[in-house]
Amino acid sequence: MKTFHYGQDKLTASQALGLASGVIQGVFSPETIQKIHDSAQAVEKIAQGEAIVYGINTGFGPLCTSKISAADTRTLQENLLKSHAVGVGEPVDLEISKLMMVLKIHALSQGFSGIRWETVERIHWMLENDIVPLVPIQGSVGASGDLAPLSHLFLPLIGLGKVSYQGSIQKSGAVLEQLRKKPLHLGPKEGLALINGTQFMAAHGVKVVQKLHNLLTHASITGAMMIEGLMGSVKPFSADLHQLRPYSGSRHVAQTILNLLKDSEIVASHLHCARVQDPYSLRCMPQVHGASWNAYLHLKEILETEINSVTDNPVVFDETHTISGGHFHGQPIALPLDYATLAASEIGNISDRRIYLSIEGDTPGVPKLLLKETGLNSGLMIPQYTTAALASENKGLCFPASADSIPTSLGQEDHVSMGSIGARKALRVIENVEKILGIELFYAAQAMDYHAPMKSGKIMTAIYERVRQSIAPVVSDRIMYEDMETAIELVKSGELVSLAKKVADQEGLAFETEWSEIFIY
Repeated sequence: MKTFHYGQDKLTASQALGLASGVIQGVFSPETIQKIHDSAQAVEKIAQGEAIVYGINTGFGPLCTSKISAADTRTLQENLLKSHAVGVGEPVDLEISKLMMVLKIHALSQGFSGIRWETVERIHWMLENDIVPLVPIQGSVGASGDLAPLSHLFLPLIGLGKVSYQGSIQKSGAVLEQLRKKPLHLGPKEGLALINGTQFMAAHGVKVVQKLHNLLTHASITGAMMIEGLMGSVKPFSADLHQLRPYSGSRHVAQTILNLLKDSEIVASHLHCARVQDPYSLRCMPQVHGASWNAYLHLKEILETEINSVTDNPVVFDETHTISGGHFHGQPIALPLDYATLAASEIGNISDRRIYLSIEGDTPGVPKLLLKETGLNSGLMIPQYTTAALASENKGLCFPASADSIPTSLGQEDHVSMGSIGARKALRVIENVEKILGIELFYAAQAMDYHAPMKSGKIMTAIYERVRQSIAPVVSDRIMYEDMETAIELVKSGELVSLAKKVADQEGLAFETEWSEIFIY
């Protein structure tokens, strides 16, 4: 099993996912443990001293001028978790909760948060034993960190809140008792270190990066299949064209589509036809899909900085040097998350246009509504209604959450990022676009049927045959929602991408491009 050194190694989105799922083992070096000890000792000395330091011996937010006695500093921290656990709504997916734990462990392990090793060790123990806190999905404004979600995440440390354990929802106190563990008593600043931070937003960001990469790769697959089904031209994907406007995203998409269509009999059959140009939904895939790849890359790079940062407050350098700043503010990732939401939505928009194009009946040999006998049969008319509805829903979700700010904390927190809302919306839009691309896959395979006995190249033929293995051609009206669900699952699972890579390796062909590496997360 691969290992990752918390607080030391550089964390990526894929490593965070691996740590959350248990395929990567998180470990702590002696140096990291010592840094955590040193920072906690510095905070203990501050708590016992006379100097006023925010969050260690003062109240929080607008109560920052209230001095707290050394005897009450521990009560203060536990009260913080209790009073800030005010989230509402359904719990987030357990994977998100696990990612939040991974990201918080890594941030705390850098040794600037004043938290004790005992507390970090307990969070890690919970993660390793699959004791996953329930975190309500709503309640964060993404400013003083994700206060409410993180409070719920760490209530189980003090024996409160609920957790998922061994397949059921249980009170955390009962689980700790069952496993012969006592609730922790938090030390100075520990509550603040736990709930200040951007880990709710960033955990969603990790999933956005993972799912958006898969989505964009499948957009090239469904788009290439639609080029074949509608006998589109491959000239707009030429390398010599795209080097004149050399965006990484555009060049990557153009080359991926050429790789998918290499040695296609269908493409070769109309290379010298009289058709001058295709509609934009076919011709401009490199520009449109590529722009979304560029947005993805921006988010990936920003997120990697975020998940390797210290985002609580105050930051403790040593007992004489603490700074109360604003690293908990979610704006640095709130903006790219909104950008990624728009990028995903546009993939759905252009995919819906290709779906509509395929049923118009303007491609030689491909019948209107993708069915030879219509009238009695509606053919593939109605699934496009679904893609139109999904694309329209996404447009409503694209209003940037980060454009809003509502002051909180009696005006102390007078500008907030709303990044948690943007992060959740990004995943909703991506899930809608997965459905649109699945339906496009369904339509594109149906269009390709009409070009038999001509075949595509080896990679695309393998993908087409995999689709037909699970979804039979439509020859008359039937219930299609099950076919649509099957196609959607093929997109979500990533199976077709794995198949493309496998065939490319076996046949000595290229699927990935020289730009693929920069997009790896």
